[in-house]
This record gives sequence, structure tokens and C-alpha cells, in this order.
Amino acid sequence: MPEVILAVDAMGGDHGPEVTVPAVARILQRHIQLRVLLIGDSATLKAQLERDSPKGSERITVVHASQVVAMDDPVNVALRNRRDSSMRVAINQVREGRAHAAISAGNTGALMAVSRFVLKTLPGIDRPAICTAIPHEQGQCHMLDLGANVDVEPEHLLQFALMGAALSRAVEGLEYPRVSLLNIGEEAIKGSETVKQAAEKLQTHPVLHYQGFVEGDGVFKGEADVVVCDGFTGNVALKTMEGVASMLGTMIREEINRNLFTRLAGLFSLPWLRNLKQRMNPQRYNGASLLGLDGIVVKSHGGADVEGFTSALEVAAREAERNVPALIRNHLGAGDAS
Repeated sequence: MPEVILAVDAMGGDHGPEVTVPAVARILQRHIQLRVLLIGDSATLKAQLERDSPKGSERITVVHASQVVAMDDPVNVALRNRRDSSMRVAINQVREGRAHAAISAGNTGALMAVSRFVLKTLPGIDRPAICTAIPHEQGQCHMLDLGANVDVEPEHLLQFALMGAALSRAVEGLEYPRVSLLNIGEEAIKGSETVKQAAEKLQTHPVLHYQGFVEGDGVFKGEADVVVCDGFTGNVALKTMEGVASMLGTMIREEINRNLFTRLAGLFSLPWLRNLKQRMNPQRYNGASLLGLDGIVVKSHGGADVEGFTSALEVAAREAERNVPALIRNHLGAGDAS
């Protein structure tokens, strides 16, 4: 990996420096050419660094920010009254060329609004979209939009498809990622007029390997590499996935602890249970990309633990290494997306 500099909002999210600083220490051990700008209250961060004494601390630079965007702050408050927040200062590092990517576990609406205000969108992109990796039977796919755009036009779905395909090509190494529109059926006659019109645009676009419609179950069968939808549908689908994963974990634990016999059986099943838990662990897939910005911003889940925030840092580092915004520009330039 060439030298990559990450600007980390160390104060955002539910846990702040207690999670972000150990996660930074962990990723620095994995990547010796990585540097981190740790953004937040300098006294708090320096105290946390002294307690943790992380290896690679010489590659950490603390950048002071006097404010924090709270998880319940309205967007207008974050934009107008939190100009020296750790979130805003982290994004400024990307705009000013001091960092290649910014990462925050803070307020999603505020992060999107501040990122769009500071970095602007790429030429040919009307609206940024939230994109993340979704596990399936054969590996993972990327889905967008996951909540940034509730109401969309067919042109927006085309732009999402182009961005998702560029991301999949960059981070998964797929030359021709399979792109599908999430729909209530695979038949051409099904779905809203917006989805039908978007399908016509995707089908005729020269750089997209469009596969047609995919249903919800097809996402988990691995029928697409990029799944495109509006933000309302995508967010409902994402929260449903997270809820089902949590429910399955709870039900498995309850069945194992039901009686002495099931507990003993559980002991013999520990290896595959650990493997199943790891495959289903949402922390492994933490880190949603805000695609369409003229810069890289990655959103971590607010409640992420150290493993989860480390995953978000990994996403940002990979996107910076491969310069995903430049790849999206190339995709947009290869066909008429306007």
C-alpha cells in the first residue's frame, strides 16, 4: 500500500476515543505505510493515547477540534454552529489535501450534509449515495443507496449504478461487476415507473454489465455484485438484515442454553458456531462509503466496537489507495450519465 493518510473523527459515535483510538492503533499495526490525523479535543486524545500506548504512535498526529457534532444534532446546527467540530475538521483535511479520506461514526445526516457542503459532488453526480458491503452465500456485494435519498428519479439510479460499479471494480477487483436493480420481481412488467425507466437507462449504458432486476432473496444468493435502489428501500432492507442477523444469534444462544444436553451439544459445536458468528458478524462489514463526493468519506456505525471501527478504517484506506473518486469520474465520462 502506498502512503495513505486518514483523517479520523475521534470524538463521533456512541463511544468516541475509547473505540476510535484503539481501532487506529490496530490498523496502524496492519499497514506500516498508513498515517492518521486524529481529530478531536487534543487533551482527551493525548490522554487516551498515553493510556493505550499504541504501537505506531509516531504515525499519529493529533489535530485539535473544539466541538463535537452530537448524534441528535439537527443538520442545520451541524452546518452552522459546529464549524470547529471533529467531524467538520476531519472533512476539511480531505478538502485541503492533508488527508486522502475522512472517517466518522457520528450523526449520519450531519456527516452527509457537511461532506457535501465542504467537498461538493463530482461532475455528473446530482446526489451522493450511501453504499456498503452486504454478505451473501458466495461472498459479498455492494448496495446503494442506503438512506441518503428517499425520493429518486431514474437518472439518480443510473448514477448510483455507475458509482457502485466503479467501487466494486476498485475494491473487489471485478472487471465487469454485475449490476442489478432491487425490485419486487424479476419480470420487466413489475415495479414502479421509476424503476422501469431506470432499467432502460442501465440496460443501454455502455460501461454497465446490467443483469436486470433482483429480488431481496437474490441479494443473499449472490445474484449481483452491485444492488441499486432508492434510499428508503435500501435503508429498510439494511435494517431488516441487521435485525434478522441479531435475531438468529439470540435464537441460537437460547437453544444452546435450553438445558444440560443442549449445552453439552453446544460445546461440541463451538468451532462451527464461532465460524458462523464470524461470517454473520456485522462489525466485519462496517464502513459505508458516501459515494459521489469529490473526496472519500466513510461512515462507521455509531455503536461500532473496536473491530467494527477498524473495518471502517480499512474501507477508507482501500478506497484511498485505489482513488475511487477518480474511477467514478472515469465511469461517468465513459457514457452519458446526464
